[in-house]
Amino acid sequence: MSTSKKYPRVIVFSTPTCSYCHKAKQYFRSRQVPFKNVDVSRDPAAARDMVKRSGQQGVPQIRIGSKTIVGFDRPKIDRILGL
Repeated sequence: MSTSKKYPRVIVFSTPTCSYCHKAKQYFRSRQVPFKNVDVSRDPAAARDMVKRSGQQGVPQIRIGSKTIVGFDRPKIDRILGL
């Protein structure tokens, strides 16, 4: 049985000091969901894009495919990814 499920693209917008960002990234690793981490404290263009898409500055913001989740909302993440 193969565990390599095909997931939509996952991007985590985070900062190094955000505990929920760390929890979200750890959760994706534990579920073997590949993700790209974007540190918005070092990437002002990504930070502007994040705010433009969600209207919010808070992190983590998790983009799964075309959907954006503000905060580490595990039930919503599981529902979108089918976990």
